[in-house]
Amino acid sequence: MPTYAYRCRDCTDTFELQRPMSESGAPAPCPEGHTDTVKLLTTVALTGAAATPAPAGGGGCCGGGCCG
Repeated sequence: MPTYAYRCRDCTDTFELQRPMSESGAPAPCPEGHTDTVKLLTTVALTGAAATPAPAGGGGCCGGGCCG
């Protein structure tokens, strides 16, 4: 289940909620009970092999030496 970050306009606290994507736009009262909150835009960090660039000159007909 995704985690969404919110900020309360009344007390300026930020908080996170885990909720289904279908409820991402639903109102989210802050832990203090205020209802004037906004959902914050967050980014996703990618890690692992998919985020690592491929090494230069590795393979393929033009970089692997198989053309002849």
